[in-house]
Amino acid sequence: MNDQAEALRNLVRQDEGAPLFRAEPAETRPTRILTITSGKGGVGKSNFTLNFALQLQSQGYKVLVFDADIGMANIDVLMGASPKYNLYHLLKREKSIEEIIYRGHNDLQFIAGGSGFNDLLSLTKEELEYFTEQVLSLSGSLDFILFDTGAGLTKESMTFITAAEQTIVVTTPEPTSITDAYAIIKMVHSQEPGIRFQLVVNRVTDRKEGQQTADKIRMVSNQFLQLDIPTLGYIPDDANVSKAVKRQVPFSVLYPDSAATRELKELVRRFEQSQPAAAPTEAEEGGGVKRFLSRMLKFMK
Repeated sequence: MNDQAEALRNLVRQDEGAPLFRAEPAETRPTRILTITSGKGGVGKSNFTLNFALQLQSQGYKVLVFDADIGMANIDVLMGASPKYNLYHLLKREKSIEEIIYRGHNDLQFIAGGSGFNDLLSLTKEELEYFTEQVLSLSGSLDFILFDTGAGLTKESMTFITAAEQTIVVTTPEPTSITDAYAIIKMVHSQEPGIRFQLVVNRVTDRKEGQQTADKIRMVSNQFLQLDIPTLGYIPDDANVSKAVKRQVPFSVLYPDSAATRELKELVRRFEQSQPAAAPTEAEEGGGVKRFLSRMLKFMK
């Protein structure tokens, strides 16, 4: 683990002129890293991630989705895709990051997880160097990289959540989902107090139920963590969502006028408004990607 940390430290401190595996993109932009997580499985987190990414893209942003849900990776399944290569092939230096990026509905870019993230915390020095350089090569060519993490407090999920700039926590009105959502917020906050949380309540019967659910989490977070967690929105329990899953087409694509899609569009608008202004040199200096890798180093020590 110390060898991994040293390798990553050296790479993220390289001079700005150091070559990467591909040329710098013609246009540069501040790339922000966002994780989407949940306290328990079965709350619709991956489905939300996929449709959230598509709606961001529809607003003109360049988005890449990393499926980091270990053992339950299903972004490709939700899109009816069968990628030949996934993260494992990148970690083993068999493929470049460009070769494992696939395009799904509406040309959305994504990387299938497979079993790759199981291996992330046990890489050799050479494998970690390759992974780091490849991820750095994305900086400036994307607006957002979204990590769909596994549910709960796994070591791998914690690595990505604590390394990212901000985290969306997806919950439902079920008591166990609320309890588990707070548990993951509490654990992450204890490890990395600077993480910005936002809350999404999925599968609500109406806005009142969504607000009551969010208020419960916000209240205990304020009381015991002195942490204010803004709510992005409430996604209704829409029958069109399950219909779309069965057809392996994102619900916001298949049913653009559904209640779930309408609320999702409003949610994305609120997310845009919540984003802090980027520093002028953020893109040129590696921006959020370099910070993300630096924070990974901190957690892997």
